[in-house]
Amino acid sequence: MLSREEIYKLIEPSHKDTLASRAYNVVMLVAIIIGIVPLMFRTYYKLFWWFDLISSLLFIVDYILRWYTADYISGRKKPMAFIIHPFTPMAIIDLLSILPIFHLLVPSFKLFRVPRLLKILRVFKIIRYFEPLEIILSVIRKQRQILLTVLSLAIFYIFVTALIMFHAEEDINPATGKYLFDTYFDAFYWAACTLTTVGYGDLYPISTLGRAISIVSSMVGIAIIALPSGIVTAGYMDELRSRKEAKEKQQTPDLPEN
Repeated sequence: MLSREEIYKLIEPSHKDTLASRAYNVVMLVAIIIGIVPLMFRTYYKLFWWFDLISSLLFIVDYILRWYTADYISGRKKPMAFIIHPFTPMAIIDLLSILPIFHLLVPSFKLFRVPRLLKILRVFKIIRYFEPLEIILSVIRKQRQILLTVLSLAIFYIFVTALIMFHAEEDINPATGKYLFDTYFDAFYWAACTLTTVGYGDLYPISTLGRAISIVSSMVGIAIIALPSGIVTAGYMDELRSRKEAKEKQQTPDLPEN
């Protein structure tokens, strides 16, 4: 029988040095995929019932095993690790991903009336088994202060630009007979689309002053949007480099001292 430490090394994606661990990761990825496939169709086929059942049962087993090895996963001491584990973000996602099985096995079970919405949470389980996404999240955690600063700057810029445009664009839209930006939220929506260079085209300035403001907003928006891209890219490369060095260090045997 496997010990708790061996189970931890089996289920934890960071320990993919054994065939059993790699096989477990593949099985869980397949479970996530077949659990998501039914959400891509309007018609619920009989095969999808089996997909939901198999994936849900595998999720239950995974949830129990992770709770069973919570002290190894979190690094906390017993029993606090077992108490805190169900309230961690990924554990909550794991639990909500399992809940649709009640509706699956007992359709008259009315407590869970949004099984399809809960199944969407299974997408987030991929983060645990898809290393590029896990690296991105690690980079975001490490660079969160800088990224929050950029986000605050972007929100402030949207707020100010929307306020300026709301009062600068006072021409009546000939198509509707109303102000182009009838409410401040309309201007805020336009400023957000302009900052992100989305440009849906449903709202756009028609006066000369409004268009001039739009030009400046678009140019500044490109610069603001480029900031987090550069931060994440640089952090991603640093994370890859550090992980590669750590892996090479683990694989290099310690030389005996003379």
